[in-house]
Amino acid sequence: MALARALCTILLSLTWACALEAQEVPIPQLSPGSERSSERKPAPPSSEPAQPAPPQTVVLTVAQGSPLQVALDREVRVRKVGQPVHGRIVEPVYAFDRIVVPVGSEILGKVTKIETLSSGKRTQAALNADFTPRRKVEIGFDELVLGDGRRFPLHTSVTPGSGQVIELVTAANEKAKKNVVNDKASQKVNEAKQQAHQEWDNAMKQLKTPGKIQRLERYSEAQLPVHRQYIPAGTVYFAELQDPLNFGSEVMTVPMASSMGSEIPEGSVVHARLVTPLSSATSHKGQDVEAVLSQPLMDGDRLILPQGSRLKGTVKQAQPARRMKRNGQLRIAFSELVPPDGIEQKIVSTLQGVQAGKDANVKLDSEGGAEATTLKSRYLATTLSVGLAALAQDNDTGNQAAGGLGGFKVVGMVMGAAVRSRAFGATMGAYGAAASIYSHFLARGREVEFPKNTAMQIGIGTRVPTATPLARQEPPPATPSESADLVH
Repeated sequence: MALARALCTILLSLTWACALEAQEVPIPQLSPGSERSSERKPAPPSSEPAQPAPPQTVVLTVAQGSPLQVALDREVRVRKVGQPVHGRIVEPVYAFDRIVVPVGSEILGKVTKIETLSSGKRTQAALNADFTPRRKVEIGFDELVLGDGRRFPLHTSVTPGSGQVIELVTAANEKAKKNVVNDKASQKVNEAKQQAHQEWDNAMKQLKTPGKIQRLERYSEAQLPVHRQYIPAGTVYFAELQDPLNFGSEVMTVPMASSMGSEIPEGSVVHARLVTPLSSATSHKGQDVEAVLSQPLMDGDRLILPQGSRLKGTVKQAQPARRMKRNGQLRIAFSELVPPDGIEQKIVSTLQGVQAGKDANVKLDSEGGAEATTLKSRYLATTLSVGLAALAQDNDTGNQAAGGLGGFKVVGMVMGAAVRSRAFGATMGAYGAAASIYSHFLARGREVEFPKNTAMQIGIGTRVPTATPLARQEPPPATPSESADLVH
């Protein structure tokens, strides 16, 4: 029995020792340069290729608040709230570097509000022989139809100040007038302005704008005491999106990513939308101004600045209109560019083109300053009114009717012929002549108005940054001219 116990004890001891040897022994962590680590062979290279980084995508979204430039493509006779209207997109809409809403896309809307005139306005209009005065009409757009048939429901608000027939005004070229040979940058700017004019003309060709005969008919009808109200074809509205529009995404290629942020080529002209509304009557020198690029800046196939980059600047001059028909003046300049990555850079800029109402008669000088101009037809209109007043001095019934026409349009003409009074005809003729002289020569001039979302063409270039010294140095003594600049 004792022998059996001894044999069992020996067997258990041998089994326990074998189990210890079978356990995995941890490998000691050796520092580089030790004897064992130097003897370790390098791991063989992996046969599997390295996985490339996933491509970066850009979401093609037209952000909330972005404006759609819409022009009515047919005349609208104002009847009631809710009546439909039809328009076309007249400026392409970009998302990053891609056109997502091309020119010519249809946009549907309706009349949302018709102004109710107060008794005071009606009385004032009636005194001028107008018993159906013009009322403000608000329009909303609720559906976008692309050329491929896709439809997008819209929720928009029309920017205040829009709703007029506009034209593209470009800056004067003083060098060309002086027969001076332009450099490459100037030639590039001139080509950009010509292209902008061509694009605008092509956009307007898709509209059924009234011809000369129709415009004459509408003008004649407006002179009647009772007349219908129309919104002419070509009237432009800026419809701001209340909800974003999503058009999918695109892959950002390596060349596209590497070209962004490159140096801006000389003579570059960007298309931008004014974010800050401006007026020569209310703006002041030093006021901050901001605009956003509505189209990307391309240099051939290279993307320099994507749509959505921002421009910051200030008002350099603001002169309100004054009496004696002295018109307002406005000058702005952008000095900072902020791409989507947020890295600001200094620039120099000049306003090269702007869209303004045809009735505003805005012109740009060679340095980009804007000024309202007075129509030359004021001389003809005043001469006609004075001539009608002179005819009314005669006892002839027809001449007295002409005097009434000068004072109170068609109603005055009928009353002058019916009353057959020389004094009555002369009084109305004198009133018409005096009103014409006052409005054309003595009254306050026109203001320069740039509402929010006004389209602009801006020539830009980069400034050369000044080198920062590595070590602190004492500044050189200021020259007399520099001292004067510091004082100012």
